[in-house]
Amino acid sequence: MAEASPQRTDVNELGEFGLIEHLTKQRPETTQHASTIKSIGDDAAVIDQGDALTVVSTDMLVEGIHFDLMYTPLKHLGYKSVVVNLSDIYAMNAQPEQITVSIAISNRFSVEALEELYDGIYTACRYYGVDLVGGDMTSSPRGMVISVTAIGKGTREKLTYRNTAKVGDLLCVTGNLGAAYLGLQILEREKQLYLSNPGIQPDLEDQDFLVGRQLKPEARRDMIELFAKNQLVPTAMIDISDGLASEIFHLCQQSGTGAFVEESGVPIHPDAELMALKFQLDPITCALSGGEDYELLFTIDPADVDKVKYLPDIYIMGEMTRPEDGIKLHTKGGNIHPIKAQGWRHFGGGA
Repeated sequence: MAEASPQRTDVNELGEFGLIEHLTKQRPETTQHASTIKSIGDDAAVIDQGDALTVVSTDMLVEGIHFDLMYTPLKHLGYKSVVVNLSDIYAMNAQPEQITVSIAISNRFSVEALEELYDGIYTACRYYGVDLVGGDMTSSPRGMVISVTAIGKGTREKLTYRNTAKVGDLLCVTGNLGAAYLGLQILEREKQLYLSNPGIQPDLEDQDFLVGRQLKPEARRDMIELFAKNQLVPTAMIDISDGLASEIFHLCQQSGTGAFVEESGVPIHPDAELMALKFQLDPITCALSGGEDYELLFTIDPADVDKVKYLPDIYIMGEMTRPEDGIKLHTKGGNIHPIKAQGWRHFGGGA
């Protein structure tokens, strides 16, 4: 009698966060160590070391999924691989202090290529004041994989999580959104033109800002320092890596709230707006779903509004509402639409 075929579920059915939730839902109801303050489910884990709280985050970048070496210089890749991890530490309202770097490479990479990659890694370490303290290196059957772990420190009264927003809190964001996604569109367009005609010269249209936001993003250390200087502690916070809409959903889901977002309050750089229109894209859609901005999305108590409204590069764009009200966008035209989380899909196709 033939055995029944085992069930096979495609990971795309769950997506990145659904897969993480599925794989970790059977973990023990309580952690086994009292020092584990926060485990899976936030920008970083939090470990109680007595006199301070240690904050730990890790990210993996895979060639062909997260980066394309046809248009990504290795030095920029090294720099970015550090920044995306430091951003998670800042999103906890903490300060990063150390990183470890682990790399798997195929035999197509030379010593000189790795020197260039590490030049970018060390440049980021110097700029953000963190130490590279360890890691691992191994071979890969194809391409490159980079895994960086960031270790930081925070205080109990200032550490900020995703699950602590309250109904009535104001929803704020730093910087501007959608530019990294549009920088990626420019690079992908030029790649396709090159593949069809290798003799053609790339035309980045003098879009240094947009391309730079994609290839060399910066983490918002300045905002964490600004919070401290103005004695502001957000009620909840997350960094924007997978798109504004996706991150709003994470805050609402974990805090048990809804959200009301004013389109006019979503900051979009003029260069991004113009390039979106050139690509026949809606600028607000790019801002909501683009990803890789590495800005900070956070909530504040309404009593702290005077601490925020005059600070540079911070925008109040909405309010946390009751969960039954859902997550809504109030457009510039006066319409109200549900926001859909259509952020970056990490499991797109392939064998």
